[in-house]
Order: sequence, then C-alpha cells, then structure tokens
Amino acid sequence: MTNKLYYQDAYIQTFSAKITKQQKDEKNHPYVVLTETAFYPTGGGQPHDTGTLNGVAVTNVETIEEEVRHFLAESLPEETEYVDGSIDWKRRFDHMQQHAGQHILSAAFANLFDLQTVSFHLGKDSATIDLDIAEVTEQQLKEAESLANQLILENRPVETKWITEEELVHYDLRKETAIRENIRLVKIPDFDYNACGGTHPNTTGQVGLINILHTEKQKRIIRVEFVCGERVLTHLHRKQQVIVELVSKLSSPEDKLVDAVNSLLENGKTVDKQMTDLNESLLQYEAKELLMMENRSVITSIFEKRTIQELQKLAKIVVAQSPEKICILLSENGDRVQLVAAKGESVGPNMKELISSILPLINGKGGGNDTIAQGGGESGLLSSEQLLAKALENIHS
Repeated sequence: MTNKLYYQDAYIQTFSAKITKQQKDEKNHPYVVLTETAFYPTGGGQPHDTGTLNGVAVTNVETIEEEVRHFLAESLPEETEYVDGSIDWKRRFDHMQQHAGQHILSAAFANLFDLQTVSFHLGKDSATIDLDIAEVTEQQLKEAESLANQLILENRPVETKWITEEELVHYDLRKETAIRENIRLVKIPDFDYNACGGTHPNTTGQVGLINILHTEKQKRIIRVEFVCGERVLTHLHRKQQVIVELVSKLSSPEDKLVDAVNSLLENGKTVDKQMTDLNESLLQYEAKELLMMENRSVITSIFEKRTIQELQKLAKIVVAQSPEKICILLSENGDRVQLVAAKGESVGPNMKELISSILPLINGKGGGNDTIAQGGGESGLLSSEQLLAKALENIHS
C-alpha cells in the first residue's frame, strides 16, 4: 500500500519515493505506483493534484484497484527506480481552501436552518453544494455566508483524526458516513464534525473568505455556487473590470448602472417592435408587387439571403390576398437553398407533396402541410431557376 503523505501533512510539497510498478492502462496511458506519495487522488468531490515526477508532468492521479496511480505525460525510462516528486502547490492549496470552505458553509446551513448538504463538487472556477430543500431565501443565504466568514475570522483549528466505527458515537457528525473502518474525522471544534478524506488547511483563517455567487433549483434540491480564498479575488477583479467597462460604455455612474441597462433594454424592445412593423410593411409591399407583376396562377420569385421565416410570411400574404393562386419562393443563402410553397383556399394541389417531390433533387429535407410547406438543401446541384421549373412541372402534371 502506498504511504499517503498528504494525510500525514497536507503541506508537504516535495518528496522522494521508490517505484513499485510502472505500466500502461487499457488506453495506453503510462502510470506509476509509488511506495509513498504527496499527490492527492481524485475523490470525495476534490480533484486530483498535478505536478511532476522526475520532471515529467503528472496529468492525473486515481485510486484504482487499491493502487494510487500517477498518470504521466510520458513514460519514465524503464531503469528508473526512484523518483523525486513535486506537486503543484498553488492548485493544491486552492483545493484545500475550497474544501475547507465547503465544510464551513455546509455546517453554517446545518447549524442555522438544519439544511443538509447532499453533495459537493469542486470545479475549476467555483464550487457547489446541493442543499436538501426545494427553496432557500435570500436572507438564509446571507446569514449562512455571514456565519461562515465569522468562523474564518475566528481562525479556529481544523483538526483531523482517525477513528473506529465504535468511536463514532462520541462525535455529532453533521452527515452520516457509510465508511465502517479507517474513518478520517475532520473537525472544527464546537462547530463541525465530518468524515472526510480530502485535504484541508490547518486553520479556518487560511480559507480567507467565502462568497456565495449564485443559487439554482435542481428538481428537489437547491444548488449553491460559491468561491473561497484566492478565487474570491479572481471573481471580484473580473466583475470590477466588467463594471468599469459598463460605466464607460453607458456613460453612467456605478450606482446607476441597473437603471441605465433597463433603459437600454426598453429602448431595444421599442426598436425591435419598430423593425418588426417595418418588416411587416415591407412584406406587404413585396406581396403587392409580386401580384402586380405576375398575372399567373403560380407566383414565383428568387431572393438572396432571406430567412425561411420571411419566405413563409411573404408566401402567406400572397395567397391570402389571392386565394386562387400558388406561391413558390426561393432564397439562395450561400451553400444552401431554401424554399417555401403555399396555396390559397381555392387551389387543389398539396404543398407538402409538392415540396417532397423536389427536395430530393438538392439533397434536402423539409416539412409542412397541405396548405404551406418548406425545406432546404444544397446549392449547386440545380440552379434556382431549374428548381422552380421542376416545381411548376410537378404542379401542372
């Protein structure tokens, strides 16, 4: 069994060890197993450590078949017996901050409101806990965050202890554990007792700060997203940069930004409505022009870069004004051709059948009904004129 140095001292950053196995897994990824290691393997919601062994990058660390396997960017020389290991301390300490912060925040929710944490995930930019409740108020979030940060300011010790199943009765665990032997207890005296295999700082003060970012309802639970330590500053700097840019672009002081954005959104809605109205007027005008230009039972036209929605609206207007006519419209959009066929109430042919008869000619797909149908396919197989001619031929036949 590998001696797990991260349990003896989470602050060990370098070590030396003997290789007990060097192989490749079923995906041909090289890995080594060592007599001892400071590399923490993925587990308990905490990601694995990275770093180097004899200068070769450690890309992943997993516990597989009771072995702590260190996966490498490349194989070590076959004759290698010993390695010097170095973990990425910035990554490790960040994980220690987030994991201890999760214990503190989960305990705050439990102590204040009896809300239990059912799962924990430590991501690259933030961490989340899932609370076993369908609703949580803004006031509850503020109180839990405030209590958590108070515990950090008090700089209480974060202690670990190995206990047996029989000794569990002496501790009021926040969450029941399924482990029955080699139980590792992580405790913050008079605040939180929890079985955990992760790495943590020695004191709550080293967590730095906890900031709740967001909540999201997930079926019957509430997911709380948060950051701790250095990540708080990262998020603060990112948000500050956005605020500075908005102040400049909107020519508005920071405390009036919400009003400025709301005003901008309202103006946008007004402009969108005006554009919609103008587009409707343009379609009405185009329909009138088509009907004036062609005194035939089938109205056709070829456009460039028109959406399928615009073609549909225009075709509907044409046949509404002339119920005895069929309208076939095409648009050439780069390497795609889109077409719509619509008919008035006094016309017999089935538009879905018409579209279905010509789309295979351009490797196209579409749909619709008896009254209006649409589809698209590849350009270049037939010209738009040839496609229209084929549609007219099918109508007349």
